[in-house]
Amino acid sequence: MSIQILTFGCRLNAYESEAVRRKAQEAGHSDLVVVNTCAVTGEAVRQARQAIRKAKRERPKARIVVTGCAAQTEPDAFAQMPEVARVLGNQEKLSAAAWRDTREALANDFGVARDEKVRVSDIMAVTETAPHLIEGFEGRARAFVQVQNGCDHRCTFCIIPFGRGNSRSAPMGDVVAQVRRLIENGYREVVLTGVDITSYGGGLPGAPKLGMLVKQILKHVPELERLRLSSIDSVEADRDLLDVLANEPRLMPHLHLSLQAGDDLILKRMKRRHLRADAVAFCDEVRRLRPDVAFGADIIAGFPTETETMFARSLDLVDECGLTHLHVFPFSPRPGTPAARMPQVARETVKERAKRLRDKGESAFHARLARDVGAQRRVLVETNATGRTEHFMPVRLSAPVEPGVILDVSIAGHDGRRLLAA
Repeated sequence: MSIQILTFGCRLNAYESEAVRRKAQEAGHSDLVVVNTCAVTGEAVRQARQAIRKAKRERPKARIVVTGCAAQTEPDAFAQMPEVARVLGNQEKLSAAAWRDTREALANDFGVARDEKVRVSDIMAVTETAPHLIEGFEGRARAFVQVQNGCDHRCTFCIIPFGRGNSRSAPMGDVVAQVRRLIENGYREVVLTGVDITSYGGGLPGAPKLGMLVKQILKHVPELERLRLSSIDSVEADRDLLDVLANEPRLMPHLHLSLQAGDDLILKRMKRRHLRADAVAFCDEVRRLRPDVAFGADIIAGFPTETETMFARSLDLVDECGLTHLHVFPFSPRPGTPAARMPQVARETVKERAKRLRDKGESAFHARLARDVGAQRRVLVETNATGRTEHFMPVRLSAPVEPGVILDVSIAGHDGRRLLAA
């Protein structure tokens, strides 16, 4: 009898799944499946529903609790699924009291009626956040620390603010203490994560920025060997962050950017806060400060009103920004967002553009693989046969090594998917 966590979506969800596991265990749950959902696309929601049905087939006696962003934004849709015993909102999933209440309800065979099944509060009313005290991450070589949650921006395509609420930041002292705790437990790389981490500090005393937080972590936890950032919004990057990128080798030379498009009119219709030239200038400046940096990016294909010429500018952005790790999203209209009411691009065109963008990303990734051949890299071992370089490039090792170790390796070649260590 065990607690199984099925996690969809972002690194923040992966982090929160560990907190969910701990709270469910402390509340006395057993024979439980928790589905921690993502709402970023309609496909993500479909996959979660599919996973719920599969979990019930494989563990018919287990109770299934659904939580996460899709549960927050579409609680009734999940409550109506016969496989689901309870639906918890994003705030409730991190509440010890909610898990105790859920255990009692399930033990008494409650959770049949909608008002018993659903425990989802108003996420917009949440004003504070804090990193949860997590001892470790099951099956992971690196650790995550939540520094921020929610988002104050209202991009026209995005449902996430309605799943996560408004932006709120964890106090710097709490973040530093959590990083220190994880290092003491043997982790050698930590990833700072959140919904919009470059908005860090709003609402905190003195309004510190992300760059100051990074500097404080590296200063007060000198034992930390590698610090990595999750996705950032380049327009919010502060001078301290650029300074630490330039001067601190323990901050990994890999940035994943929320770019979304390469055409200015589409960016305006998305209600983004940058233009194409801003993205290119940011990448040029960071590369000047840290010449070996690797960039990844999120880009949406087929946003409403996107023409072929507009899409070509997104394709060209891969080269102009030097992107090597691409996350491509075929536009998915999310009910309740402004973009869902805009003139839509034909689905076949959306899929075709997404494929071309992925092909472009693959070519850029292969070029980066070839460029790394012959280089010396420090690799964090993730399994006994694979790991990641400082630039987040995957590596196959030449001999088994214990996960969590950092190795100096020579790159002898690549197989089209990852680097091969000598």
